[in-house]
Amino acid sequence: MCWEPFRIILIVATLSCLVILVHVCQPQARTRQLLGLGYLFGLSVILFTPLSFDGTAIYVMPAGVGQVNLSRLYLHGLGFIENIILTIPLGWGIKRHFHHYPLLGLGLTGLLVGASIESLQYFMSQHWLINRSSDINDVIANATGILIGGLVAATFQFVAQHRKTSVTDY
Repeated sequence: MCWEPFRIILIVATLSCLVILVHVCQPQARTRQLLGLGYLFGLSVILFTPLSFDGTAIYVMPAGVGQVNLSRLYLHGLGFIENIILTIPLGWGIKRHFHHYPLLGLGLTGLLVGASIESLQYFMSQHWLINRSSDINDVIANATGILIGGLVAATFQFVAQHRKTSVTDY
């Protein structure tokens, strides 16, 4: 029962991969979209299946409903940093796709995405027993990672525009 989410994720990722391979003709665009799909597939597997990664090894968690933490803040440690790193590419992708999206909006989107992930983990743990914990610290870490990714993308965008205007000035 706890492997149903993995099957669903695998089916959606496979169908999405086939659509990209068939409909995207430009090699650079195809590669970019396949890399994005690979990232989202890996992120989904980490977040919504009983597979877990503790920094050194991958293991399968036993069936269970997980725990909920809405009040104890623990804004440091390896797990917090891992969650930030995990969502930096998501913030990068959002900001690259929506160029004019303000950073404040991106931060709020990060909070919404983090809260959605944790809520979905809670409900999936109750239904499919994937044994995922829902934690306020993860919401904060996810929002931070998305904001950092957006800041990096905005910086790259600013530098690219600045170089473009300085080259045309000569």
